[in-house]
Amino acid sequence: MAKFVYKMQNILEIKYKLETQAKTAYAEANNRLNDELFKLQCIYDDINKYEDEIRELNSGTLDVRRLRWCYEAIEIKKIEAEKQKKAVDKARKGVELARIKLNEVMVDRKTHEKLREKAFEDFKVEIAEEEKKEVDELVSFSFNKSE
Repeated sequence: MAKFVYKMQNILEIKYKLETQAKTAYAEANNRLNDELFKLQCIYDDINKYEDEIRELNSGTLDVRRLRWCYEAIEIKKIEAEKQKKAVDKARKGVELARIKLNEVMVDRKTHEKLREKAFEDFKVEIAEEEKKEVDELVSFSFNKSE
């Protein structure tokens, strides 16, 4: 019995490896985005902490120096937040690019899998035709022998 050998199996294996790499890149991009979002949330938490401190200072005895310090800290944190928003946007774009790349690689891999399946179906048809031919030869040999 003949064994099925796909001529482009090595290409299919490369496509599997490329897909694995693309999945890894996508996961790394997602992690990067999550890290940037976490940093942004920490900045907002700091802003809220300083605003709470300002409220406490306004309700008690006024410490002008401490109030000024909190307001300045809030302004600095707002600038940091703007920079961090840009970093988040950049990370989002990275995730989107990685997703697009992963999608392209998956489509390419699926195309090669379909080609392999088609080649296997053709192989099965060839084998069936060969078996049919052998049976026909055997039957005709048996028929000619009996005459």
